[in-house]
Amino acid sequence: MSRRPSPRRLPVAPALDAHRVELAACRRCDLAPEVLPIVSEARTPRVILVGQAPGKTEIECRRPFAGRAGRTLFQWLARAGLDEQNARESIYIAAITRCYPGPSPSGRGDRVPSPGERERCAGWLATELRIIRPALLIPVGRLAIDRFFGAVPLDRIIGMPQQVEHEGGRSTAVALPHPSGASSWVHQPGHRDLLDRALDHLARAMAELGITSSTRSAA
Repeated sequence: MSRRPSPRRLPVAPALDAHRVELAACRRCDLAPEVLPIVSEARTPRVILVGQAPGKTEIECRRPFAGRAGRTLFQWLARAGLDEQNARESIYIAAITRCYPGPSPSGRGDRVPSPGERERCAGWLATELRIIRPALLIPVGRLAIDRFFGAVPLDRIIGMPQQVEHEGGRSTAVALPHPSGASSWVHQPGHRDLLDRALDHLARAMAELGITSSTRSAA
C-alpha cells in the first residue's frame, strides 16, 4: 500500500511574510488607532526571542526593542557574539503582546499587559513557533519566562538552559532577565553572575547554529 504524501509545508520566509501581513493588521484590542502591532524583521530565523510588550519608543520607530531596554538587550547579545544588525536579521523578535500597553499607573516603566490582552495576542506567538520551529528560544523577562517555564523564580531559570516543548516542537531555551531600567533583578547580589552564565550559554548555542557575527565583547 502506498503512503499518502505529507502536506507540503510553506518555506519559512514566505510563511513569515504572510504572517507579518496578518499581524500588522491586527486590531483585537481596544487601543488607540496609532498603537499598531510591532513586527520582526527576520525572514529566515532559527532563533526566536520573546519579550514582554513594545514600549512607546517602539511604537514611534516601528521596530522591536528600539528604546533604552533594547540598547541593553543588544549589548547583552553583543557580549554573546552577535551585534545588533545581525541579531535583527538572525533572530525573530516576538513578544507576549505586540502593541504598546501604555505607561504603568505607578509612573515607572510601562503597564504590564492584562491577562485579556495576553490571551488575545497568544495566537501570534503560537503561529510563529509553528512556522519557525526554533532551535534556540530566548525568553526575556517575567511574562515570557512564565510562558515557557511556568511561575518559577528567575534565579532558578537565568543561566540554566533547558529543553522546552511548545507549539513548534522542542527548543533549547536560554532565558534572560528583562533589560528595562525599571527592573531591579539584575542588580541584586549574585544575579549578574547568573546573567553572565546565561550569555555564555547563549554564545555557545549561537556559535553551534553558525550565527555568531563577531568576537565576544567585554562586559
